[in-house]
Amino acid sequence: MLSALPTVAVTLAVSLDELFGQSKPAARGKRGPAPQWQQHIEAVAQLPKSQQQFVARMIQTVLAEAAAR
Repeated sequence: MLSALPTVAVTLAVSLDELFGQSKPAARGKRGPAPQWQQHIEAVAQLPKSQQQFVARMIQTVLAEAAAR
């Protein structure tokens, strides 16, 4: 399960620290609201660890299914 986190981070174009809300992403030069996926990651980072693990398992499942196609 945890071994999929680097793949999730690469897929979302964020670092592992950013994936878990440990650091703020660098400004990208665009103004306006954060992309929806980024808002979701930030919301997941605020969840209890058990719920974060559940979300990670769900993402791992989706990525595994996509890789199998």
